[in-house]
Amino acid sequence: MADDYIIPEPEPKEIDEKLSMELRHLSENAVLKGRPSGEEKCENCRYYLEPTAHVSYCWHPKLRILVGDEWWCQWWDAVPEDA
Repeated sequence: MADDYIIPEPEPKEIDEKLSMELRHLSENAVLKGRPSGEEKCENCRYYLEPTAHVSYCWHPKLRILVGDEWWCQWWDAVPEDA
């Protein structure tokens, strides 16, 4: 019976379409770039959760998504020196 099983082609679900629309609105309202802006990049931003990871969670209230360490957005904020 298992030999006859065919894996169905992947198709977006309703939740995927909903999340896509939400992320599209976020990207329209934000300047989120895949490259750093000078020395400013997600890796050295206070909202980048794991600064040693190549991909990490951005916990800025207007984003809250996975981002790359070399990315940059308009809400970049330096890590406080006392942190």
